[in-house]
This record gives sequence, structure tokens and C-alpha cells, in this order.
Amino acid sequence: MKTAIYPGSFDPVTNGHLDIIQRASTMFDKLIVVVLINPLKTYSFSIPERVDLLSRVTAGLGNVEIDSYDGLLADYFKQHDVDVIVKGLRATSDFEYEFQMAHTNKDLNPRAETVFIPATANTTFISSSMVKQVAMFGGNLSKYVPSIIHEDISRKLKREFERKREEAAKKRGLDD
Repeated sequence: MKTAIYPGSFDPVTNGHLDIIQRASTMFDKLIVVVLINPLKTYSFSIPERVDLLSRVTAGLGNVEIDSYDGLLADYFKQHDVDVIVKGLRATSDFEYEFQMAHTNKDLNPRAETVFIPATANTTFISSSMVKQVAMFGGNLSKYVPSIIHEDISRKLKREFERKREEAAKKRGLDD
């Protein structure tokens, strides 16, 4: 049985992520989508929220599991008897970074092989950062995130943006 992991922050999960998940799930007996925790990053969605969103969009994929992990991916690879790491690529800039990470994971764990799956033409420009910006300004996310979670993402990000706007306004008022 071949098991793969697809790691990422998924903050939030996009149609691009879902495309990679769906395609990878047909290539492997089991696919574990792992929400990684990076203490150096600031997230809009908590770990439980990201796990929930991923669980909802992958509910129909019987061989896909959702997990979260706080540590080195190479260690997760060892602990869960995984065969391969799946990484999605949108552009050459992604490749440079992911290529470096693939070599780092291989150095940390000689069994850690990485498979790259290129984004489809209609998802190559979609990123979680872009989704956040569109949502915060009230734009339509229907082309960028799965429909089952569209409203949840829009609502949360609009609230976050309004909170940050209020904080900035208060700060400007104090600085005057």
C-alpha cells in the first residue's frame, strides 16, 4: 500500500489545493493531507478550523485523511510510515523553493521522496494569500475556493479585515 502526504498551511484551502488533493488521491492508496504548524507565520484560520475546512471539502474522497502536525515534515514521514511527499507547483518560483525543501527533507530522512504535481491552467494563479485579499475586500470567492466552504471563508476573512481596519483607525487616532 502506497501512502503519500500532502503538507501545507491551507490558510485557507483553495480550489488549487483541492485539485492537487483529488489528483494525488488517484495516484496513491492513501493520501494524508497534513496541516503544518509554522510558529513563524501568522494565520487567519486556527488549526482546528483548517482541519475542519479540509475535512469538509474532501469528505467524498474515501482514501484521504486530514491531520495536523507541529514539527519537521521529515519526522512526520518517519512516524507515519509514509512513502512519498506530494507538493503542488503553480510557477517556477514554487519549484525553486519546493526543490530546496525536497532536498532538505531527503537529507533529514533518506527515505523521503517528493513528487511534484503541476497546477492545472485554471488554478495556477490561485493562492491562499490572493483568496484572503479578495475576501477581505468583499470580492467573490466562488471561483477560488470550494463552494461548500465559500461562505465560511468569506465571512471569517471579512470580519478579520474589519477588525484590522478598526485597530488601524484607533492607532491612527492615537498617533495624531
